[in-house]
Amino acid sequence: MIIISLKVEKKEKLKGKVSIPGDKSISHRAVILSSLAKGKSKIEGFLESEDCLSTVKAFRNLGVEIKKESSNQYIVKGVGLNGLKEPDNILDCCNSGTTMRLMLGLLSAQNFYSILTGDDSLRARPMERIIKPLTRMGAHIWSREGGYAPLSIMGSNLTGIDYKMPVASAQVKSAILLAGLYSDQSVKIVEPALSRDHTERMLAGFGINIKKEGHHIILPADNNRKLHPQEFVVPGDISSAAFLISAGLITNNSQILIKDVGINPTRTGFLEVVEKMGGQIKLLNRREVSGEPIADIEVKSSQLHGIEIAGELIPKMIDEIPIIAVLASQADGVTVIKDAGELRVKETDRIRAIVSQLSRLGVKMEEFRDGMIIKGPNQIKGGISVKSFGDHRIAMSLAVAGLVAEKELTITNSRVINTSFPGFKETLFSLS
Repeated sequence: MIIISLKVEKKEKLKGKVSIPGDKSISHRAVILSSLAKGKSKIEGFLESEDCLSTVKAFRNLGVEIKKESSNQYIVKGVGLNGLKEPDNILDCCNSGTTMRLMLGLLSAQNFYSILTGDDSLRARPMERIIKPLTRMGAHIWSREGGYAPLSIMGSNLTGIDYKMPVASAQVKSAILLAGLYSDQSVKIVEPALSRDHTERMLAGFGINIKKEGHHIILPADNNRKLHPQEFVVPGDISSAAFLISAGLITNNSQILIKDVGINPTRTGFLEVVEKMGGQIKLLNRREVSGEPIADIEVKSSQLHGIEIAGELIPKMIDEIPIIAVLASQADGVTVIKDAGELRVKETDRIRAIVSQLSRLGVKMEEFRDGMIIKGPNQIKGGISVKSFGDHRIAMSLAVAGLVAEKELTITNSRVINTSFPGFKETLFSLS
């Protein structure tokens, strides 16, 4: 495997206007639902990351014609709900948990046999929380002990389900909804807290009758569901924007404008946290594109202060917690993060990963079962190599920390950043 290191030096200021790649979650779902629609759909702003390209490859192997028209623009010739074909080989999801989890729901309802696998990291991530509700719907799924991939699926006729989710998870919810498209019975899901709702929004946009009332999502009984082709524009990824926003907040004399960022209310927990910490941030030119709210985000250098982050805010910012730890390292006072046990089962154990590496850089912090405590402000030492643990968000968080380090910081295995933010280094270093 090629291991590439990223070197980051202290910056005196960050100035400029940038655009970021398309939203990863939305890009996955745009390919999936376009493939299930009968006819030609167009996706603009598609994120050409390794994760999203894993989804493209999977659907090509299921008989869907997907062509790249130009940079970040794809044409999908959908085959309809019943047009997927049995793959000739195992479907490799590489490092993409979204691909595996959403595909598991979809493949459970097909009239053929399939196998899902992934890299070492993905095969170590638990799938039991998705296997259980799908099995209740009548799915036939085999896994390694404990619910780990590879996963073998023999498609079957599925029933509806009335499911109260034990943990808020957009991936579990989406897998159930995709499976539910193939049942003529109703599907009802209750979330303990609101998770990202891109799947619900996109299903409605593709013509599916879906209802949402607070924490309740209902796919009413229907024996004649059809998805209609769409022209879809993917907004910039708020999770990717979070790293540039954080860079602007903690680097002196900075002012950054980030264009066309998705501000879906189920994804803006990070922005809420930044405001509570005293960050100077403005949302400009608000509008809606393809059913998703977007805006330009202006950020300036700020004096931050510690806060407590917990409860229903966590699902709205679960992917941003590693970079929030970096912000907290530069904030006055104590920051406490609770109820984030989900971080233990991401690409790596993100709680342990970020605490271990920031501690090596001189940050006063410690981990506990479902979170961490950070005491700031701290001087980032630098002058050493830190580990990404093969996790793109850990790598980018450490890169942002390097912008305020005393000495040059080296992040090993930074190639994993391409999982979600191709061109991260070039975008970050263009701000000067």
